[in-house]
Amino acid sequence: MNTTNPQDRLIFALDVPDKKEAEHYVKMLEGVVGCFKIGLELFIREGPDVVKMVQDHSSANIFLDLKLHDIPTTVRGALRSAEKLGVRYITIHSTEGETILETADEVKGSGLEVLAVTVLTSTSVSSLASLGIRDDINAAVLVLDRAVRAQNSGCAGVICSGEEAKLVRQKCGEGFKIVVPGIRPRWADVTGDDQNRIATPSQAIEDGADLIVVGRPIRDANDPREAAQKIVDEISL
Repeated sequence: MNTTNPQDRLIFALDVPDKKEAEHYVKMLEGVVGCFKIGLELFIREGPDVVKMVQDHSSANIFLDLKLHDIPTTVRGALRSAEKLGVRYITIHSTEGETILETADEVKGSGLEVLAVTVLTSTSVSSLASLGIRDDINAAVLVLDRAVRAQNSGCAGVICSGEEAKLVRQKCGEGFKIVVPGIRPRWADVTGDDQNRIATPSQAIEDGADLIVVGRPIRDANDPREAAQKIVDEISL
């Protein structure tokens, strides 16, 4: 990871319903987090205006987490549109294999980095079976296979849980970005949690994550800015 500033490794998930609330957190967390993640709910409601809002109020990078999953021609067009928005990262699904992953070539060298989603952190062992995945293939095997395919197809990196970060780093080496969501600091109290494969900030970084995505532990804290700084301090050690 070519950064010496720990805060650049922290992505805050703007998992809020509208631009007004998103702006509240962007202003509050400016200078503490290195990137703001705009997800599907917020982008569908507000569109590109929410990207501009972040750019107007922060110098942080922007991660457009849309998990694109369509025919290659459509995904290529979507990547070209995202490039024009000036965001740093965007996600595509890896489940269709190389035909989708190779669309990353469309924006190669543009500054937009395509990250492949391997297996969602909300996915449990039992839910893999319900999806028709063979009993002898667990999440780690699936993530590793999809990570290698993503790397070979030209993606900048992958999204995976902290449980698989070490394996992906060992297999794919340095220079291939690993972004880990499902981060839960030991001090965080997250109610109604739908994440199954989780990790603490320090463990994820130690196991090879370049960037970590944190939402509720910061958003639901009494002092979100203090919580974000606490995580930056933890991954600085």
